[in-house]
Amino acid sequence: MDLTFTPEEQTFRENIRAWVKASLPADIAHKVHNALRLSRDDMQRWAKILGKKGWLGHGWPKEFGGPGWNAVQKHLFEEECALAGAPRVVPFGPVMVAPVIMAFGNAEQQQRFLPGIASGEVWWSQGYSEPGAGSDLASLKCRAERVGDKFIVNGQKTWTTLGQYGEWIFCLVRTSTEGKPQTGISFLLIDMKSKGVSVRPIVLLDGEAEVNEVWFDNVEVPANNLIGEENKGWTYAKHLLSHERTNIADVNRAKRELERLKRIAKTEGVWDDLRFRDEIARLEVDVVALEMLVLRVLSAEKSGKNSLDIAGLLKIRGSEIQQRYSELMMLAAGPYSLPFIEEAMEAGWQGDFPGGVPGNAPLASTYFNMRKTTIYGGSNEVQRNIVAQTMLN
Repeated sequence: MDLTFTPEEQTFRENIRAWVKASLPADIAHKVHNALRLSRDDMQRWAKILGKKGWLGHGWPKEFGGPGWNAVQKHLFEEECALAGAPRVVPFGPVMVAPVIMAFGNAEQQQRFLPGIASGEVWWSQGYSEPGAGSDLASLKCRAERVGDKFIVNGQKTWTTLGQYGEWIFCLVRTSTEGKPQTGISFLLIDMKSKGVSVRPIVLLDGEAEVNEVWFDNVEVPANNLIGEENKGWTYAKHLLSHERTNIADVNRAKRELERLKRIAKTEGVWDDLRFRDEIARLEVDVVALEMLVLRVLSAEKSGKNSLDIAGLLKIRGSEIQQRYSELMMLAAGPYSLPFIEEAMEAGWQGDFPGGVPGNAPLASTYFNMRKTTIYGGSNEVQRNIVAQTMLN
């Protein structure tokens, strides 16, 4: 296992760093480095900048309009973007549904949907989880009935991240009740402007409506929006989830937030507390270990060897690290991390109270929001069972 980067890879990194520095809007980078709210416009602005360069689909092969980078180049690109303060690419289009369309969609579907994803023009949402069908996704009940050249969809999806902005949604729907639950699921692409689609916000602990319920009431979906074969959607879903759980690990954001934690600790005067420094050191060791795990996979891919199927492990450790750094930031700021008045922050207030540092204003919001990380994408308890079954047998 070779974890050192070649001179060519170092040059590639430097070129990426220079481009990101020149192209990333300063106001967006400021928001990311200080965990301030990103608007839809902020996220779309950066997506379109990447799209114009041909890098929004940075993991795509050349035949579909991507740069054709190898695994190491993709990692270096993601790391440089994260460290520079670029927003995390909203993954539902370029990272999740696009690989499914490439692998299982027909030529017409590829020509129809991929350009809008690559350019950042079309916002996609994910329709997987339902009430009672989260980690046990195969128990989903959202029904699609084939009627001639269309499907009639009825049911509900929940925890749809940023669904309030969605223009299209990829959905797992039940098209058969025969046999095992997994055998009766299909993969549909649905226009969210269709009659009968409604989105209802779910207000979270941090006061935001980051996630939503999406309801389908006799929604008509053209049959040519079916990806692959009917009742074979579970195969396509597993293909997508491997991308999602690797993406959730987000080691590059963890490295950026580790540096932010150090800045907060120094500003708040707890950097010289040896016990607190021990906690930061332990977190840094965990971040480095996660990065080594990612680089181990990249090294195997680069040398043509079969890498371990460790998407579940990456998800478990990455999500725990995200919760830990948000907790340590709260501890560092103490009582100054607690004031959280959602309406005031909406109006532009960022913590200018006596004794407070503006950068501390979002700490409570981030802490509350990060409670979700060990649940979404398949809860960590379920992921540990999967890891045990696939790797320890």
